[in-house]
Amino acid sequence: MNVCIVGLGAIGGLFAAWLARLPASRVRVSALVRGATLAAVREHGLRLSDAGGTQRVDIAVADSAAALGPQDLVIVAVKAPALPAVADAVAALSHADTTVLGAMNGVPWWFFDGLPDDAPVPTRGWVLDSVDPGGRLRERLPPARTVGGVVHMAASTAGPGHVRHAMGRRLVIGDATGGAGPRTAAVAALLAEAGVEVETSECVQREVWFKLWGNVTMNPVSALTGATLDRILADELVRGFCSAVMAEAQALGAAIGVPILQTPEQRHAVTARLGAVRTSMLQDLQAGRALEIDALLSSVHEIGRRLGQPTPMLDALLGLVRLMARERGLHPPA
Repeated sequence: MNVCIVGLGAIGGLFAAWLARLPASRVRVSALVRGATLAAVREHGLRLSDAGGTQRVDIAVADSAAALGPQDLVIVAVKAPALPAVADAVAALSHADTTVLGAMNGVPWWFFDGLPDDAPVPTRGWVLDSVDPGGRLRERLPPARTVGGVVHMAASTAGPGHVRHAMGRRLVIGDATGGAGPRTAAVAALLAEAGVEVETSECVQREVWFKLWGNVTMNPVSALTGATLDRILADELVRGFCSAVMAEAQALGAAIGVPILQTPEQRHAVTARLGAVRTSMLQDLQAGRALEIDALLSSVHEIGRRLGQPTPMLDALLGLVRLMARERGLHPPA
């Protein structure tokens, strides 16, 4: 099986390194990269640091899809702001039966293709302007060939082509259009061989929304304040504000068929156990990278507007973090 990783950052680097350990007769791993990462991997290989030390893994890398050729599986591990820029390359890496695995945070372009038909509000086929303006992503990356993924791993980059794995190997996947068919089964089998703790879901959208439920507050609040998770949750006023935002998102989820049975306080208790963690959005802010505001916040805001359900707390958070990011050149201007 030919497998290409698009986006050799923290999560993409983990997938590439773990898959490359499998026999070449089972899988041939490549990555679409550019700039400093391309140069570093060509010279030093992909480096993975974990509890066992640092290892070098050699994979094929290129900065064009044409150089890598058609793939059987393309794992898209870029963050949402970068997805439009790589969509054409992902399409070029694909043949008629290629599977695309999306491993990103927030509401994806395929989210409304697999929601329950008996949801209180029918939304199947919705396209969000905040996520996929004009439906271009759906055109280039058809949901029917897409497997959705929800990542539960902690990793970071120590430098170009050097990934540090902190904790977690869990990945939940399912067909973007609903169910867990042959594409999902094949991806699950391959990644399980590579050591990933894979679970399949008949409605991966539920997993997406549940992870989003925590990220929709912790990520932007950390970017606005510079605080780690433990300090955010230790402040009574900030914690209460986060709970209010989560209550709004929870109500939207119930309306579209992805209910959450926890309370915000129960989720906070789980998050608090992570300790002094810097969220991915805070790390991106400190590194001067574009922030995942639209996939995490603008998408939820747009869903609320479409449903006619007010989300004043979430709107305030969106406005503040978006303005902050625009002032720093990390989000497109209005």
